[in-house]
Amino acid sequence: MYPQLFNYIDGRFIGGEGGAGQAIHDPATGERIGWLPWADGAQLDAALAAADRAFQHWRISSPLDRSAVLRKVAELARERAAAIGRAITLDNGKPVAEAIAEVLNSAEHAEWNAEECRRIYGRVVPPRNPAVRQLVVREPVGVCAAFSPWNFPFSQAMKKVAAAVGAGCTVVLKGPEESPSAIVEIARLFHDAGLPPGVLNIVWGVPAEVSRHLIESPIVRKLSFTGSVPVGKRLAALAGAHMKRISMELGGHSPVIVFDDADVDEAATALARYKMRNAGQVCVSPTRFYVQRGIYERFVARFAQVVSEIRIGHGLEDGTQMGPLIHGRRLAAVHELVSDAAEQGGEIVTGGARIGERGHFYAPTVIAGVPDHARVMREEPFGPVASITRFDDVEDVIRRANSLPFGLASFVFTHSIKTSTRVANALEVGMVNINHFGMAPAELPFGGVKDSGVGCEGGSETFDGYLVTKMITQI
Repeated sequence: MYPQLFNYIDGRFIGGEGGAGQAIHDPATGERIGWLPWADGAQLDAALAAADRAFQHWRISSPLDRSAVLRKVAELARERAAAIGRAITLDNGKPVAEAIAEVLNSAEHAEWNAEECRRIYGRVVPPRNPAVRQLVVREPVGVCAAFSPWNFPFSQAMKKVAAAVGAGCTVVLKGPEESPSAIVEIARLFHDAGLPPGVLNIVWGVPAEVSRHLIESPIVRKLSFTGSVPVGKRLAALAGAHMKRISMELGGHSPVIVFDDADVDEAATALARYKMRNAGQVCVSPTRFYVQRGIYERFVARFAQVVSEIRIGHGLEDGTQMGPLIHGRRLAAVHELVSDAAEQGGEIVTGGARIGERGHFYAPTVIAGVPDHARVMREEPFGPVASITRFDDVEDVIRRANSLPFGLASFVFTHSIKTSTRVANALEVGMVNINHFGMAPAELPFGGVKDSGVGCEGGSETFDGYLVTKMITQI
């Protein structure tokens, strides 16, 4: 059964069918499965006021107390992973095994923040005058407004909330209306773990209206957003007008560079499976494939073979490896990019069409020989589409890989240490994966450069966006 949905304000679950809101649908069937209540203006203000009140005591709480809450959240998340994952599959579409894995990975992030929040250190600076004592301390920034996306509804929200709570901040979170169950379950986890009322608040509504209301409030001191580049730029501009701090994890268009000396079958197989994870609706999904001429034909053939064998269906069905796209708008956007690539001279090797009329399923698609000027090579596809083209020399492929304003993730396959070092140093991205997929564990920073974002989540950098630095000098 799909869970009932709520706003969560000042430690209370608020909602129901009576007021404004929206229906929630299963993207695999189109059937209505739930109702999401929206917060009105008074409730948004109540959430802000609760976060402001709670900050006055949470900011000076013991790191041991904050750590204990986060550890309990991790424990409860593991206990409830199966139920939470099933609900994610119902409103998001991803296979249930992927959804459960998302919850378990998020438990690690809660634990990492529980450990690291006990090590938020300042420093003593040696003075020029021996009678002077100079300190640098780090303090929580204040009330944070956070906005998380639908593609990884549990993990993306957990990263923000765990870091903010661990740093001593309070949060008003607006999650994804398309896939809301994970956010409500996060509220339950923190509620049951003993988080004081007001430290975490969750609100729903029309995204543009809620974001403006929260960001313009003088109570909010920091904005954290994960989503598209256009929306991120609008929110950053709004935050900048009010001198609010920001951290942004925005879109990507990840280049994949496969050299002649790579293990072709191994690379093609691994990349094909990774590409179709969550139906390609992943900000770090490999999307632009540059394959060196000597292995190009073999790579395309093996990649297409693996893609064509992927089992597609409802995420709750046994054996499903790829589910539907999130909604009809994404389905239409993906097909437009595929059609344009074909018109520009690309060859559709496999896929290229919608599957059935029920739900938002799109066939895993491989397009070979795609010219660099095709839209799919310039715009993030955010779907099950892989565009493959040739390259000859390393300097040329680096130039092409760096030609877009995106700079999130990248992938390099080669057995040459010299080549991998050269390419890793030259790529204008926040993350480089060489011969495997190593992103997203809690101990590593996750973030991009250029239009792909500001700041990182995860790793020892995880608290940077939630802390301010204060210098104290005393004689």
